[in-house]
Amino acid sequence: MKTRSTIHLVAAGIAALLAMTGCGGAAPGSQTTEVPKTQNTRDISEGVQPDPAAVALLPKSYKDEGELVVAMDLSSPPMTFLAQDNVTPIGLNPDLARLVAKKLGLKLKFENTAFDTIIPGIDGGRYDFTATTMSATEERLKVLDMIDYLKGGSAIAVAAGNPLHLTNDTLCGKNIAVTKGSTQQLKHLPNVSQWTCTSQGKAAINAVTLPNVQDALTQLASKRIDGVFYDASALAWAQVQQPNAFTVLQPRVDTRTDTNVAVGLKKGSPLTPALHKAIQSVLESPEYKKSLDYWDLGESAITDARIR
Repeated sequence: MKTRSTIHLVAAGIAALLAMTGCGGAAPGSQTTEVPKTQNTRDISEGVQPDPAAVALLPKSYKDEGELVVAMDLSSPPMTFLAQDNVTPIGLNPDLARLVAKKLGLKLKFENTAFDTIIPGIDGGRYDFTATTMSATEERLKVLDMIDYLKGGSAIAVAAGNPLHLTNDTLCGKNIAVTKGSTQQLKHLPNVSQWTCTSQGKAAINAVTLPNVQDALTQLASKRIDGVFYDASALAWAQVQQPNAFTVLQPRVDTRTDTNVAVGLKKGSPLTPALHKAIQSVLESPEYKKSLDYWDLGESAITDARIR
């Protein structure tokens, strides 16, 4: 009975953690105000002026509309999640999207949607772009223009204290959760399984596909799975907020790929040149560094908004 109660408490703590974890610190737009991060709804783009070179590249239809629609899966702190008001998108990705819109002199509308529905939505014209920690895979590049804005990476979370003594190289035959539509599901886990397991005559890693990371970490706490393969920055954030809930393996998983994450928009979109220019302008701005530092992601900065 005690074990079951502990599982429920840990699972509830993880769910609350990922929905609204935070710690004190200066607000993104202020160096003096102490506000818990999950309550901080300050717009980092306040006072940022349009970049004339980016605005000059905007198609007339966007100028006339005056608004960009960005799709995000708002379920993954510190990258992309909702503030405690359950309304305001916060995190590094919303910061970046707001800054990009300001550089283009446009308003921004957020659409919260499941990760695996974003690309179909962009292809169908429902969204103009996404900034949701998406890697530029070969499959995505067939349908999207993608522009780098951050260094990413993947890691494995295991039960607290790592009682199974797992490493990145000893996951063969284990049940490892991935989130639906993620790069970990579509590319990294199958590749790692082949490199470290099946090519050596060992059992493949068993991928358990779940809707989101909250479900994955809850199943990890209840011992229904052995690990969670997910975005390293999100796992590191969650581990710091609740250090006894799970353990993140070090080092990060070697996926033998470019780990940069990118903004995505429809392949051949007339918006691509303007968005590229605006993102490069953001990368060169003090607000970009301020946002990275605020969300404890300073080492993830890049300087070149490369079109993939």
